Amino acid sequence: MEPIKKFFTRDKFAEHVGIELLAVSEGYARAALDIKPYHLNAVGIVHGAAIFSLADLVFAVASNSHGTVAVAVNASISFLKATSSGRLFAEASEVSRNAKLASYTIRITNEQEQLIATFQGMVYRKKDKIV
Repeated sequence: MEPIKKFFTRDKFAEHVGIELLAVSEGYARAALDIKPYHLNAVGIVHGAAIFSLADLVFAVASNSHGTVAVAVNASISFLKATSSGRLFAEASEVSRNAKLASYTIRITNEQEQLIATFQGMVYRKKDKIV
């Protein structure tokens, strides 16, 4: 198992929510979430927190994939399409990176590749190494 994938097996919240990390490379991550009844809100669609959590995990993995600790300083999400069943996918791509800051775009799609949400995030890159 890749070191960064192994490191993120310690993310107990993502595990509890049911997020599955599918792929990792430098500045990139992809994950999936099978929608369960407990992911739905009171009106019967996927709760925004579930979608945000899926996006946030790939954001964290992609931003830490360079081997140094990166912590979020800003994140925003736009919900574009409601969904209530199936499987969601989140894909994070690095937009820019320097010694202190990095920016990421995350696309959340369904099984039909319809865009469910977009997420933008920025991290502060610490000097601490991922162990």
